[in-house]
Amino acid sequence: TVICLIKSKTDGINVSYFLDCHSLSTLSPFLICIILLLLCRDVLDEYSSALRDLAMKILLLLAKALMMDTMEIIELFDDGLQGLRMNYYPPCPRPELVIGLTPHSDAVGLTILLQVNEMEGLQVRKEGKWIPVKPLPNAFVVNVGDILEIVTNGTYRSIEHRATVNSMKERLSIATFYSPKVEGEMGPAPSLITQDKPPLFKRIGVADYFKGLFSRELQGKSYLDIMRIN
Repeated sequence: TVICLIKSKTDGINVSYFLDCHSLSTLSPFLICIILLLLCRDVLDEYSSALRDLAMKILLLLAKALMMDTMEIIELFDDGLQGLRMNYYPPCPRPELVIGLTPHSDAVGLTILLQVNEMEGLQVRKEGKWIPVKPLPNAFVVNVGDILEIVTNGTYRSIEHRATVNSMKERLSIATFYSPKVEGEMGPAPSLITQDKPPLFKRIGVADYFKGLFSRELQGKSYLDIMRIN
């Protein structure tokens, strides 16, 4: 695939135009990302809409698996907040000295991650060890976020993860984050609360939740711990 940009030059009197063409294979993932944003806005809008539908389907399936009242999910998440972030990690000559993204859990409902160039870098914490997540072609990685852990009263646990870099090749990923609508109020779903399993987390307005989040440092699952009922 070749991308051609129309450029101009002038000698002060006349203006001439020419095509500056580049093969996609010679461009860095970062530049490809910028070009896609400029040239493929409609495609990205369509992708975003499809991911919104996918997120709701996953949330409803998770709710059904818990025999939860699905209307609680619909009322909280339908037409919710969605963000899309493109991550570019360039090659690093001393990868053992740096970390691409510090350990944390996502403070959202769901994260749907597309690992674009199938380069390893994502790791999840399991039993105190960091486990690499091998990229699969044409597949998404779906992470449970802190909000879903709160809503399911701790049944589904948010995933603590980090991103590493390497010395050989850059890594590009696209993360889509899905959260409740900002006007809503969240907490453990009433249909999951019983005498044997009381609420483990506080109820809070979604706007207040994010306001508190943005005032803190990204580190582990520390913000989720604040939401727990002692």
